[in-house]
Amino acid sequence: MRYPALPSRRGPLLALFLLLSLFMTACSTIPPAAREALAPQGTMRAAINFGNPILANKDASGQPVGVSVDLARELASRLGVKLELVTFTAAGQVVEALKADQVDVAFVAIDPLRGQDVRYSAAYVVIEGAYLVRQDSPLQRNEEVDRPGQRIAVGKGSAYDLYLSREIKQATLERAPTSPAVVDYFVANQLEVAAGVKQQLEADARRVPGLRLLPGRFMVINQAMGTPRVRNEAGVAYLRDFVEEMKASGFVAQALQRHKIEGAAVAPAER
Repeated sequence: MRYPALPSRRGPLLALFLLLSLFMTACSTIPPAAREALAPQGTMRAAINFGNPILANKDASGQPVGVSVDLARELASRLGVKLELVTFTAAGQVVEALKADQVDVAFVAIDPLRGQDVRYSAAYVVIEGAYLVRQDSPLQRNEEVDRPGQRIAVGKGSAYDLYLSREIKQATLERAPTSPAVVDYFVANQLEVAAGVKQQLEADARRVPGLRLLPGRFMVINQAMGTPRVRNEAGVAYLRDFVEEMKASGFVAQALQRHKIEGAAVAPAER
C-alpha cells in the first residue's frame, strides 16, 4: 500500500537559506572599518530631528516616521546592525549630540560652521527656506527683509540661524528655542519676520490667522547625512556611497512621496 507523500519542506527552507546567504554576503562586503565607524557599539544610533517636518514626524502612536527614519532603517539593515532612533526637537540639539559623540549618524543641513564637527555625505534632499510676515506688513519681497528695524525670528542653532547670522547685515535676529516654535515666538513677541522651513511656515500660516509668506525663497538647504568628525574616514565614505545609491535608485523620491512631503526635492547626484 502506498501512502501519499508528505509535503516537502525543502522549498521554504531553501528560500530561507538563500535569503540568509544574500544577507551575509551583503554584510561581508561592508568594510569592517565602516561598520566600526557607523555602529561602534553594535547598534547604530541615528539622530531623528522632529524640528524639521520634512524629515521626520510622529505617527498616530507617537512613533518616528519620515524620510530620515526610512534612510536610517535601510542603512542599519545594510550594515547588519540593530537600530536605535534617538529623537530631538531641534537641529542644534542634533549637532551637539554629534559633537559629543552621542549618536552615530544624523540628518542635518550642510553648513560650513557645522563642518568643524561633522563629516557629511552629499545632500539627499533640497529644502526651501522662506520668510513669513503679517498680512498688513509692508514687506513684499525677500530682498526687503534685511533693513534696520526688522527683527527676524529664527530657530536657535537651525540652518536658517547659521545662514542668516552670516548674511543679515542690517536686520536683527531673535532666536526661538526650536524651529517649530518660531511662529508662536514671532507672534508673542510682535516681531516683523519669521524664518524657517517653507512647509512648516505654510502650516503655521493656516493655523494662525493674519499671516502670509513672502513669495519665493531666501535660501536653499542641502540636507545630508552626517557622522561625528572623530570617526574614521571609512564610515563617511560608506555613507556617501549609500546616499548616492538611495538617490539613484529612487528610494529617496519614493520616501518623499510615501510620506506626502511637499517643499522638498531629491538632491542631484554628486559629481
